[in-house]
Amino acid sequence: MDYGLADILTLIGSLGLFLYGMKLMSEALQQVAGDKMRTILAAMTSNRLKGVMTGVLITALIQSSSATTVMVVSFVNAGLLSLVESIGVIMGANIGTTVTAWLISLLGFKVSMSAISLPLIGLGLPFLFSKNRTKKNWGELIMGFALLFIGLQFLKTSMPDIKNNPEILNFLTSYTDMGFASTLLFLSIGTLLTILIQSSSATMALTLVMCNSGWISFEMAAAMVLGENIGTTITANIAAMIANTSAKRAARAHLIFNTIGVIWVLISLPYFLKGIAWVNMTLLGGGDPFTSTAAVPISLSLFHTVFNILNVVFLIWFANFIVKVVTKLVPIREDVEEEFKLQFIKTGTLSTPEASLFLAKKEISTYVKSTKKMFSYTKQAFNETNDKTFNKLFEKIDKREDESDEMEVEIANFLAKVSETRLSSENSERVRAYFKMVSDIESVGDSILNLAKAMKRKREQKAWFPQNLRDNINNMFKLVDDALEIMHDNTKMEFTEVKIKKAWETEREINDYRNLLKTEHLNNVEEHKYKYQAGIIYNDMFSECEKIGDYCINVSEALNEIKE
Repeated sequence: MDYGLADILTLIGSLGLFLYGMKLMSEALQQVAGDKMRTILAAMTSNRLKGVMTGVLITALIQSSSATTVMVVSFVNAGLLSLVESIGVIMGANIGTTVTAWLISLLGFKVSMSAISLPLIGLGLPFLFSKNRTKKNWGELIMGFALLFIGLQFLKTSMPDIKNNPEILNFLTSYTDMGFASTLLFLSIGTLLTILIQSSSATMALTLVMCNSGWISFEMAAAMVLGENIGTTITANIAAMIANTSAKRAARAHLIFNTIGVIWVLISLPYFLKGIAWVNMTLLGGGDPFTSTAAVPISLSLFHTVFNILNVVFLIWFANFIVKVVTKLVPIREDVEEEFKLQFIKTGTLSTPEASLFLAKKEISTYVKSTKKMFSYTKQAFNETNDKTFNKLFEKIDKREDESDEMEVEIANFLAKVSETRLSSENSERVRAYFKMVSDIESVGDSILNLAKAMKRKREQKAWFPQNLRDNINNMFKLVDDALEIMHDNTKMEFTEVKIKKAWETEREINDYRNLLKTEHLNNVEEHKYKYQAGIIYNDMFSECEKIGDYCINVSEALNEIKE
């Protein structure tokens, strides 16, 4: 067989061009769609059927079920989709990914797409140099579509030539005559290829090319397709490894759904394939895929589509059962509530800035919630009489402040990555606002720790507070709590719903109360109503509370500026 290293590299290069074209087209489509994709996921999953249709639409649009499922995992992680809703979208993604196979089968092997690919590149080239971002995205979309089919053409020509290299056929024959073992072998090959390439669409393209070249039979190609359906679940499971419990469950649900489908089809594979062959010959007017190589691409695409549609039809009624299974497989850890860490952006930036910024906003809201929890420890510590319990609370506050610093850095790094992508002016404003918000939230954490340190000094120096001073601090804490609550509510809301007036009113109340306490404090010091050292700590505490109020209003104002 005259098939050396150069030929192997040519084959790999052809696959690389195909994958690059798919990636370029996928990302450009997502950019063109923009925030609409998130809106579709949020609004069109109210029931199972809508969820399935949403999955079909998104996957057909971006030509990657892996990208859709990773996105679904991210949105489950963000709390935008429930676990049951996500299963519907994932089921639809399996159907949507069959569009690629039909494009290749109907166009790639019937029409010389490479002949029109270069004119398409010529058409898209002027758009690439446009200053209008939307036109530029359309240019990349056209270029990606053209490169995808040029890569497919190169794949076809760089595959080993069966006619001139019959020893390849003999080599394959030794592995295709083992009955069910051969089916399992090619199923494993399909799974492994999909895991390595990270794209079931690309593996499907390879399978179609191998069939078209007569390299493998229809039965073995069908086994590879089944393997691809398992392999495509790996990407989402990898993404979910560092996500929250709900996201892990969504990824496991995808794996279970696809595995169940593969099992029942394997059991009935000979009869299933005969049915597909009959449909292709009788209803579609094609040939017999068992005897005609030319009939295989259409038959394989039909098999891929029918398998995924039937799997959805059968299993959609068991969505709640699948939820129960994955809930048992991925239980909630008991210490999750005590963790103070990132929940939403650990899965990495998404393909679109809009989706990434949506998750960043969700993460910032969680950051505020965690900071509120930290402040609740401070309130407990101030009113705690037991030294041992106080020290435990202080350690919690100190630990959380360190974690707060780490969160600020991680969110800022995430925003920095997003800022390196192509952003609209609106999204650039959001990134700047988020940077400022994260800095102010971290400053709240610093002030809370300063409050705790002041309390510790008070205990160590045995600085006694009269009851009226304790009441004053508790009243100030109540106002700060309100400010933190409003800040948290504002980070959870849509920009148009930001309660800026309420935030300003609370900030004014904190400032007025601080001024009142300061005036009273100066008078009390002159009248020697408490020790000077106690007065210093008291002053530090209500002043630090006023700083927290300032940081809270800064966050709400940053959100309000985005709205405006």
